[in-house]
Amino acid sequence: MAEEIKKKGAEITHDKVHVWPYLVRLEFLCSILVVVGLTAWSIVIDAPLEEAANPTKTPNPSKAPWYFLGLQDILVYFDPWFAGVVAPVLIIVGLMLIPYLDVNPKGNGYYTYTERKTAIWVYSFGFLVLWIALIIMGVFLRGPGWNLFMPWQYWDPHKVVALTSVDLPYAFGVRDYWMACLFGGVVVLGYFAVGTAAYMFLERKAIKSVGIVRMLIKVNLYLIMIGIVVKIVLRLGFNIKYIWVTPWFNV
Repeated sequence: MAEEIKKKGAEITHDKVHVWPYLVRLEFLCSILVVVGLTAWSIVIDAPLEEAANPTKTPNPSKAPWYFLGLQDILVYFDPWFAGVVAPVLIIVGLMLIPYLDVNPKGNGYYTYTERKTAIWVYSFGFLVLWIALIIMGVFLRGPGWNLFMPWQYWDPHKVVALTSVDLPYAFGVRDYWMACLFGGVVVLGYFAVGTAAYMFLERKAIKSVGIVRMLIKVNLYLIMIGIVVKIVLRLGFNIKYIWVTPWFNV
C-alpha cells in the first residue's frame, strides 16, 4: 500500500514543473521575440501620423484612437445611450463578475482546454468578435462619411450611400405605433426567454454546482453578447435600425 502511494505521488509530481526556471525562461524568450518584432515593425513601417490639428478643417472621417474605434463603430448599430453607456458598463461589470460567476476550480494553476471549453470560447468570442473585429472594421473598413469600404475599394470622399433604415416591426408590415411597440417587445423579451430556457435545459446538470442565480446572470450576459452580433448583422445586411421602438427608449 505504501509503495502504491509513493508511485502515485511520483506520477503527480512528475507532471508538474517549477515556475523558475521553466516558465520564467519561456516567458522571457517570448518577450524578447515580441520586443524584437515590434522594434523591426516600427523601423520598417512609419507611424500613421498626420499634420497638426487644424480647428478649421475637420478630417473625414473623424476617428477616435484605435482602442476606442470598436465603441465608435457600435454607434452605427445602436443608440448612443447603449453604445456609449450600457455597452462599456456591461463590459466592465461582466469582467468584474467573472471570479464570482466562474466557480469551476479546474484550470487553476495550469493550462487546459478540455476542462474549460465554455470559458475559453466565451472569452474568445467576446474579445475577438466584439472587440478586435470592430476595431479592425473601424480602422481599415470605415472611410469618408463613415461608409463601409472593402479592402480593394477606393476611399472616395464624395461617395454618398442612400440607406433606407427601417424598424423591424415595419419590415414585417406592422404599421400601427403601439402594435409595433408590442411586436418589438415580444421579439426582444422572447429572445431572452427562449435563450435562457434553452441554455438552462442544456446545462441543467451545471445548475447544481453553479446555482440558479449565477446561471441566470451568465446566460443573460451570453445572450447580450450574441444579441450585439445579431443586431450588427441585421443593420449591415437588412438595414434594420431598431427592433423594439417605444416612447421612452429604442433597442
